[in-house]
Amino acid sequence: MTAVVPERATRIRPVAPVSVLVGVDPVLVRPARRPDVRAAHHAIRHAVFVEEQGLFGDNGGTDVDAHDARDDVVHVLATHLGRPAGTVRLYPLGGGEWMGDRLAVLPEFRSAAIGGPLVRFAVAAAGAHDGTRMHAHVQVANERFFHRLGWSTAGPREIYVGTEHVPMTTALQTPTTEWLAGPRPECIMEP
Repeated sequence: MTAVVPERATRIRPVAPVSVLVGVDPVLVRPARRPDVRAAHHAIRHAVFVEEQGLFGDNGGTDVDAHDARDDVVHVLATHLGRPAGTVRLYPLGGGEWMGDRLAVLPEFRSAAIGGPLVRFAVAAAGAHDGTRMHAHVQVANERFFHRLGWSTAGPREIYVGTEHVPMTTALQTPTTEWLAGPRPECIMEP
């Protein structure tokens, strides 16, 4: 049997614009600069750390600290389908060293893979600011997650804000567009 090839192919034109993310639940990660975005960032941290995990009781029931008032701190918010879903905070320690902390994802979004894009964004942002190494105090339950993202354990377990954490570290590099995207093309990172 021989296939018949038409002399002229018919071009199919969509009736409406088509998104390249059809069928995908996009995650948007961006700095929380505007007051409303910053409020969502802090609300997630409070919901996860204070209400869910019962941490920061010795700090008046708030996870907000002196780092939040620094001019050089970067507060980050991830949204999933337009809804605030997760946060991370980062700030320079000096000499090219950065700290990443307050990584939090609301329970209803934990199966949506929000944590990876948040960590990649923090690492990329610190690298873009000439950082050479990032540190974090990671809850022990999340140590394997950070290993999968290329982080290394940097010391023995310790008690941090009343719960067991492990110090972790990763080398930083100047980010590229491909590196920022990571393995999930549906993750959009806004500088």
